[in-house]
Amino acid sequence: MLGDRDGLVRSINGAVVDVGLSAAARDAGVTLASANDLPKVPEHFGTVIAESEDAFTHLGSAGASDVAVVAVPPGVCLAQPIVIFHEIIESGEPEMFFPRTLVTVGPGGSASVVELVSSGDELCLVVPIVELSVADEAHLSYQGIQQLGGRTWQLASHVSQVGRHGELTTFLALLGGDYARQSTTSTLVGESSSSHMFAVYFGDGDQVRDLRTFQEHAAPRTRSELVFKGAVADRARSIYSGLIHIQKGATKSDASQTNRNLVLSEGAHADSVPNLDIEENDVRCTHASAVGPIDAELRFYLESRGLPPDVADRLILLGFFEDLLTRSPERGVADYLAGVVAKRLSIRQAGRALSDAVRTL
Repeated sequence: MLGDRDGLVRSINGAVVDVGLSAAARDAGVTLASANDLPKVPEHFGTVIAESEDAFTHLGSAGASDVAVVAVPPGVCLAQPIVIFHEIIESGEPEMFFPRTLVTVGPGGSASVVELVSSGDELCLVVPIVELSVADEAHLSYQGIQQLGGRTWQLASHVSQVGRHGELTTFLALLGGDYARQSTTSTLVGESSSSHMFAVYFGDGDQVRDLRTFQEHAAPRTRSELVFKGAVADRARSIYSGLIHIQKGATKSDASQTNRNLVLSEGAHADSVPNLDIEENDVRCTHASAVGPIDAELRFYLESRGLPPDVADRLILLGFFEDLLTRSPERGVADYLAGVVAKRLSIRQAGRALSDAVRTL
């Protein structure tokens, strides 16, 4: 999926077990470590999430035994991404796991982080917490991929703060889990800071995708952009609820929020609820949402060109996600996600064909 990297962190069941840092990043003063191995509490730990704490983040904070820490010093620009891999391994009994990550980029710094959370078919609850701190004039690209097993539940929280003239891009992919809740909060605390929030999600069977976003504009001339796209099939359900909040004093802020959903089966369902809370004049805010099936005319056009219905549906779905996948900061991640979605849809269609054949016997 990725080629060269500047660092790798691996955790098992929430505990960091392996850390590797490139010589160039080490010489530049980059910190990549388990919090348990550091002499003191990492800077910004717990402060980013403090303003958006709820019962689930309290649960995650109470249960976490370790933290994967990435700290990029001021003025340091990493050429290659840092990869964080959280693996949930079956222990035989239903359990709870609490992987946690802290990423800080100092003033004028730049970094890219790719984080993966995966498990087998364990019956367990995973409560990940990710804190992202982007200082003044710093840049951070964060990509999170969730591929949990079909019986795993997730209650995830991603929170970020961006300083003056800083820029944050986040790209999330929710592909697994039984019930998967993803809460994403981005707070623009510095003047002229910006946040770009993208996500793709797919659900089939009886899966539930529960996405909640909060775009907080706390300073003037800030800009946020959100685009979430998802598809549900069989009896799966997705729920999106988003809020843009323009605080008093955040003049000339510019915020947009878009959520689009494809419903691939009659038994599937998608809800989309965008919201605005504006306390200031001289701002620009837009929001849009859409829920609907695959366009019948588009499917007919592809079938008229000789494509079987299942192939036509797969191409339409990949096209639906394509414009968003191209905005992934790492092209290797985009290619990987396109392959996963195509494979999931192929397996689903093969299973449906088998069921139809069995019913005719």
